[in-house]
Amino acid sequence: MSERAALVAAARASIARGSKSFAAASTLFDRATRERAWLLYAWCRKCDDVADGQDHGHGMSRVEDAPARVAQLRALTHAAFRGEPTGDPAFDGLNVVVRETGLPQRFADDLIDGFVLDAEEWQPRSEADLYRYCYHVAGAVGCMMAVVMGVDPADEATLDRACDLGLAFQLANIARDIEEDDRAGRCYLPQEWLAEMDVPPGQHMKPPFRSRLTVLARRLATRAALHEQSARGGTPALSLRSAWAVLAAAGIYGDIAREVARRGDHAWDHRVHTTRAEKLRWIARAGVQAARRERYAGTARPAELWRRPR
Repeated sequence: MSERAALVAAARASIARGSKSFAAASTLFDRATRERAWLLYAWCRKCDDVADGQDHGHGMSRVEDAPARVAQLRALTHAAFRGEPTGDPAFDGLNVVVRETGLPQRFADDLIDGFVLDAEEWQPRSEADLYRYCYHVAGAVGCMMAVVMGVDPADEATLDRACDLGLAFQLANIARDIEEDDRAGRCYLPQEWLAEMDVPPGQHMKPPFRSRLTVLARRLATRAALHEQSARGGTPALSLRSAWAVLAAAGIYGDIAREVARRGDHAWDHRVHTTRAEKLRWIARAGVQAARRERYAGTARPAELWRRPR
């Protein structure tokens, strides 16, 4: 087995453990794009796991040396961009992606800056702060995925739509994981939102405030839907198979936010997820949408949506 093939195999195993939704959507890519997507995912997953003291996205815990961990992640990432072997499949796999796609380092640094925010136990004060965080931990990944799918790094308009999809995913994650984040001592609900609902700091998971928390979760779901819809406007720039994968992922993750909103006060009784049947339905539906993706061409990105930093 070649070195590249071994790195791809390790990345495939990582995505199978870490994200069934992304694993399902990635099967729709052509082989080259699929393998690069797996390699990029494995790097993102490794960074997230190291920074948060978890295993493939599970069992998040407070770590005592978070700043040192993030500094090491940045050093290894920079080494990968320089083409230096790191001895870690996740980072050596990133180097393959860089060599084959010309992935800009700025997006990787933007993602690591998100881990810095968590290492500093940062919490958003305003809605703008929330979006800034979502960009660093997910919107930047959307931009990197667009490059993996063949988008020119200078095509800012398409990158904006790719960023929107990342924002939609993260807003859905935040809505779903409010209780899990609270157990780890984190809260991504803006302090201004909590104050607006008269929820005392650190008390949002207490039963007396559940109905107010539901209002905020539905607000997150509404914001996620707006970015999900905007992201569809970038699909005409993609190949048929890449557009199919993007639209399937958008629908699958969108259902997470929609289910959180539907469950209301019971959204955190059991972790929201999409079933295999639901994933298959979205894959079928997305195939039709991808074939007709030209209908999304020319749709303006709503001015009120948050814009990523240049």
